[in-house]
Amino acid sequence: MDNKAFNFTIKIDWNLINSISEIDRFDSEWTAIERREGQSLKQLKTIATIRSVGASNRIEGNKMTDEEIDVLLKSIDITKLTDRDSQEVVGYFDTLDLIAENYENISVTENNIKSLHNTLMKYSQKDEWHKGNYKAHTNAVESTFGDGTRQIIFRTTEAGFPTEDAVRQLVEWYNSENVVHNLVKIAAFVYEFLSIHPFQDGNGRLSRLLSTLLLLKNGYKWIQYVSFEHEIENRKSEYYSALRACQAQRPDEEITVWIQFFFSSLRNIQNQLMLKLKQSGKDAQLSPREKSILTLIQNYSGIKSSDIATKLAIPNPTVKRLLTELKEKGLIEAYGKGRSITYSAK
Repeated sequence: MDNKAFNFTIKIDWNLINSISEIDRFDSEWTAIERREGQSLKQLKTIATIRSVGASNRIEGNKMTDEEIDVLLKSIDITKLTDRDSQEVVGYFDTLDLIAENYENISVTENNIKSLHNTLMKYSQKDEWHKGNYKAHTNAVESTFGDGTRQIIFRTTEAGFPTEDAVRQLVEWYNSENVVHNLVKIAAFVYEFLSIHPFQDGNGRLSRLLSTLLLLKNGYKWIQYVSFEHEIENRKSEYYSALRACQAQRPDEEITVWIQFFFSSLRNIQNQLMLKLKQSGKDAQLSPREKSILTLIQNYSGIKSSDIATKLAIPNPTVKRLLTELKEKGLIEAYGKGRSITYSAK
């Protein structure tokens, strides 16, 4: 069955309906989970924030690791943000924090979207000329690969009046639409925002921040405790493939592939969040040293035993023994062999 959302066609079938039901079923249980897991959620939010900041920027070519971002965010000094990667990271962190603290009061308007873009780019010296303003030149969506090569994914709306008209129409539709399910509205809004690419730079990052904003505004508060951006980073090829498949039909395209990708990403991170909460229950049974090691691994994925020993001032043989116990309890995973073994939280 074909249905319309904005200017798009979406094929509604049982799989899509089931995805919406699964996401909403989790959401209906969230209030009780949040009340029960209050303390655990504070730690998860910190980890999710670092992951989100790192992942969203790396999708666009940033080179900073989560460990480097954690160090940077713990002692931000704007006078020392001299490189573009650091400027982008702190701008994203500030915008994400602004959304988390004020989402109820941030209405979906052109001015607020421009304001969020201004915050996102405020530390980036090279973006001073265009932050908070619609693009002056035509841009295109490009993917950056590990070897540094770039590939055009799709063309975007022309600069000037076409972009201004397109964003205005999108915002008006979102605020007036009261029949389409909220999750479909959010996915369609994000897709069209990416297709327009209204700003000269920062559109991909802002689209993911807008995803979080819209989810929070529609009551999906659990999104704060798990990283949507990290899920996109892990599925980067699939993300671009879904966009490209729909964009090839533009205008008046059928965007079922994108909707399915968006929903499957949400369901995956819901599952990840539940696993993390179950893990926190196991954490309560750990010794102080085990807890400190696990917390370190959660914050520094891919860390070696020798580095854990140094950071925590615990003898290396003891660290290795405790790592084995944590692995047997299903709390961490080991990668590699011999001296090159690294550890990550499950």
